[in-house]
Amino acid sequence: MTITYQEPAPTPLALLLLGRGADPASERGVDCPGDLPAASDPDLVERARAAKAALGDRVFVLGHHYQRDEVIEFADVTGDSFKLARDAADRPGAEFIVFCGVHFMAESADILTGADQRVILPDLAAGCSMADMATAEQVAECWDVLTDAGVADTVVPVAYMNSSADIKAFTGSHGGTICTSSNAKRALEWAFEQGSKVLFLPDQHLGRNTAVRDLGIGLDECVVYNPHKPGGGLTAEQLRAAKMILWRGHCSVHGRFSLDSVDEVRARIPGVTVLVHPECRHEVVQAADLVGSTEFIIKALDAAEPGSKWAIGTELNLVRRLAKAHPDKEVVFLDRTVCFCSTMNRIDLPHLVWTLESLVEGRVPNVITVDPQTAAHARAALDQMLALP
Repeated sequence: MTITYQEPAPTPLALLLLGRGADPASERGVDCPGDLPAASDPDLVERARAAKAALGDRVFVLGHHYQRDEVIEFADVTGDSFKLARDAADRPGAEFIVFCGVHFMAESADILTGADQRVILPDLAAGCSMADMATAEQVAECWDVLTDAGVADTVVPVAYMNSSADIKAFTGSHGGTICTSSNAKRALEWAFEQGSKVLFLPDQHLGRNTAVRDLGIGLDECVVYNPHKPGGGLTAEQLRAAKMILWRGHCSVHGRFSLDSVDEVRARIPGVTVLVHPECRHEVVQAADLVGSTEFIIKALDAAEPGSKWAIGTELNLVRRLAKAHPDKEVVFLDRTVCFCSTMNRIDLPHLVWTLESLVEGRVPNVITVDPQTAAHARAALDQMLALP
């Protein structure tokens, strides 16, 4: 039996967001400070190979799972954001860390690597919409609201890895910890040993799904703090009654999957296993067969039986790569329309070639640097995560 991969249909909005457009509102910048080679240049692959070979061990290229295949081809290691940051820290001899991911990931790598290493993001516009949903000023204002409600002393902040260095620093300075989608349960268990409430930011869905599914906390004990409303849109009584105070943030990719997506794929593909990321909405997670991190999704497909059918609710570049790696299984995207991570897709082969060739020529572009005080507090929160039982 021959199984073919079913490509979702592109939409005009998805095509617009594939990394070529500008985002004037982005705090990360919108322009590449240099002349990019043309995407049509037939020598791009060879140029990337030549530049990387010329740099040798001086450069270490990290590729996040959601990157394009053309970029992943040149990655020395692939993985999720925290794994890649730790991989960078394990390469102290590499002078340049080229992080093919997004801004908060490069910040984490800068925090964990040595002072003599420079972390480079090939396109400064490669931010994260979820991370940008929580600013340092907004979170400081939230803490004032919690203080006024008389609950701040009982609240432990838990910040998702997908957050800026400023938010990680706030978490560390307030006795909290960082979590990934793999260890969120352990992080919340630890936090509830320290206090009676958790401020979980910036992804409300991961916080809610972990609290309700893994810890048995009731949905009525979870409230959503909206930084765009006075007092977060919550009363002091609601804050006092809540166990989970969820920041109003979400992933633009995982947040688009709906219960209709699950129902539609089950009707279209009888016997399909629905596997989704915990950043998806609560009703989607509840309706799925399996829920897990990016690494969990990859391992599940690796272990799956030939001929099995899978609908995956995560970023499309990864789903495509899994379908290609498992031709003996039917692997489809959970949604029927294209949904790339638009900012992750800004890093393409022209940006990578420009970065590597700049380094060969002695120019170091787009260095990501976290100031020492912020780095110290953020490192404290990261170290707390590493110390989790």
